[in-house]
Amino acid sequence: MLLVVDIGNTHTVVGIYDGRKLLASWRIGTNRLNTSDELRSVLTPLMQASGIDSAAIDRAAIASVVPQLTSAWQKAVHDANGIDMLCCNARTAAGLFAADYPHPHEIGADRVADAVAASALYGAPVVVVDFGTATNIEVINREGRFVGGIIAPGLQTSAAALTSHGALLPAIELSAPLQPIGTNTVEAIQSGVMLGEADRVDGLVRRIFRQLGYEATVVATGGLAEAMAPLCETIQVVNPDLTLEGLRLILEAQER
Repeated sequence: MLLVVDIGNTHTVVGIYDGRKLLASWRIGTNRLNTSDELRSVLTPLMQASGIDSAAIDRAAIASVVPQLTSAWQKAVHDANGIDMLCCNARTAAGLFAADYPHPHEIGADRVADAVAASALYGAPVVVVDFGTATNIEVINREGRFVGGIIAPGLQTSAAALTSHGALLPAIELSAPLQPIGTNTVEAIQSGVMLGEADRVDGLVRRIFRQLGYEATVVATGGLAEAMAPLCETIQVVNPDLTLEGLRLILEAQER
């Protein structure tokens, strides 16, 4: 079985594949101070609760935007299963990832995995909107090449910045109001954060289309994708497991 780990700044998503089937996945908080032993103590009970034999893990891949946790996860998996984790990047994904980009090594591992999976599942051209700590937009052109993208503050980042700098502004639940004009402070903030994010995404995607000279399939992923997609006019597909799928495809390509 295959273990895949996507380490983000706020959350880490862990998945277990049996062949092409995703058996289970978990979203846990990212803690930069976790040691390899602590990571094993978190992962083992999750697998046991899902009826998965951790000893059956014989392959592993990781995408990380938190360098200090990359080595901790690698050690945790090596200690537990005696295997090395494949680190996702533009080089290790080279067989599946082509880029018209001045410095491909600068492209984040999650962006690489998203691009690989989106191209494989939905064809080219395709645009990925990844709703995480940052809202990342990745662009793959008609020729199937990654040509760049957009990085903006994510929903939780924007909401936290707003409420932390406004003494009288309360923290809010990240859900959309029924109408754009808020009739109280919470609704007004929800409208600005949620609907504002949706309009920002739609506006940026339309600008991307104009620059490309054609439209593309738009896929949403990330922890808040299912909440945001219905608010966006340009998003056509939601796939919360896109990054994990990209990791699986990259590892399988390495094994051929």
